[in-house]
Amino acid sequence: MPTVVIVGAQWGDEGKGKVVDFLTEKADVVARYQGGHNAGHTVVIGGEKFVLHLVPSGIFRQGKLCIIGGGTVVDPYCLIEEIEGIKANGIDVSGRLLLSKGAHLIMPYHMAIEQANEGAKKIGTTGRGIGPAYVDKASRSGLRVGDLLYPALFRERLQTNLRHITALLKAVYGVAPEGLSPDEIYEGYMRCAGTLGQYIADTDIVVNEAIDAGKNVLFEGAQGALLDIDHGTYPYVTSSSASAGGACTGLGVGPTKIDRVLGVVKAYTTRVGGGPFPTELRGPLGETLRERGGEYGATTGRPRRCGWLDFVGLRHSVRVNGFTGLAITKLDILDGIEEIKVCTAYRYKGELMTEFPKEAAVLEAVEPVYETIEGWQEGTTGLKDFEALPPSARRYIRTIAEMLGVPVHLISTGADRGSLIMLDGQFG
Repeated sequence: MPTVVIVGAQWGDEGKGKVVDFLTEKADVVARYQGGHNAGHTVVIGGEKFVLHLVPSGIFRQGKLCIIGGGTVVDPYCLIEEIEGIKANGIDVSGRLLLSKGAHLIMPYHMAIEQANEGAKKIGTTGRGIGPAYVDKASRSGLRVGDLLYPALFRERLQTNLRHITALLKAVYGVAPEGLSPDEIYEGYMRCAGTLGQYIADTDIVVNEAIDAGKNVLFEGAQGALLDIDHGTYPYVTSSSASAGGACTGLGVGPTKIDRVLGVVKAYTTRVGGGPFPTELRGPLGETLRERGGEYGATTGRPRRCGWLDFVGLRHSVRVNGFTGLAITKLDILDGIEEIKVCTAYRYKGELMTEFPKEAAVLEAVEPVYETIEGWQEGTTGLKDFEALPPSARRYIRTIAEMLGVPVHLISTGADRGSLIMLDGQFG
């Protein structure tokens, strides 16, 4: 298992945290390449649930180096809180966690802008400032983690940004800025710098040196490929490159150094927030999936919309990520459902569509074309052998592999870290 990118193949929440946690046992380095603390990766160990937002899931495996890359955006207060929570659970992070100098900082004014903007656009953001932080990054006005090491420069750029932001909030949104004192923000972020200084590093150098030394490296993304800023259901997307290509840009690693890309696919589909969702189940069955699967945001607690597996969207995800293998999660949630549907195409204005449309307006108007697969009544929770699965469950897994043209390497049959089936020795 040399260099592997782990990517959510749907709209996020596929169970990447558990997959990364499992694969980390064989890894030396785990690196997060994009997103902010709006994401939540959940790992269940010994019946206890741990939720991470920025720190890679590999932190729960002793001796593993965890890296927060330059493609992320970081709220330093939230990161410090997360680190303290990890320590409180008896996990030592000393010498095991690095934060990129190039990661952009989420500032208090980013949260103010996002909350004002969300009131007008209704994209379904978390209001945590992630989008505006990426806007500043693209406009070359952002403050980065490395800037915390240069207090005079940080203060100067902070004051410049605040003058622009306060004018924007008043003129465009009619909001009177509150809690945006430059002195208070500066002093608070300098305190954060004192705490985080021990973790700040040139992480691109560290990652490349690890790869060149032949170490096993996992690249961990947040959200999912259908939320990618370039390849997702724009504008109902996240603000970063959640697909496999983001691992290269977010960590400073050339594409020739990537060996495998593992796509994580939930056995059904979920989506949180706004945006088109062709296979959404709005009736009792959707509620059943939500309750069985615990489909509530790990970070926000927002209920996730649930629906059938969508092969049109997944084929698009396979194409833009170049998956070499799949991990299927939450198979056990489908136990006891008599008939399982899968979407194989869309119908739009009377025409059959087999390719994922680039326009959200089109995706909102399509009608899913379904095939029905026989369900299974036996329980699959905790099973660790493929042949022990009910015959219909095995057929379902084979159907996914055949429809997507990608082999299935891992199957998750429960929340606990040990409830996994390996189908080959690639990750053993």
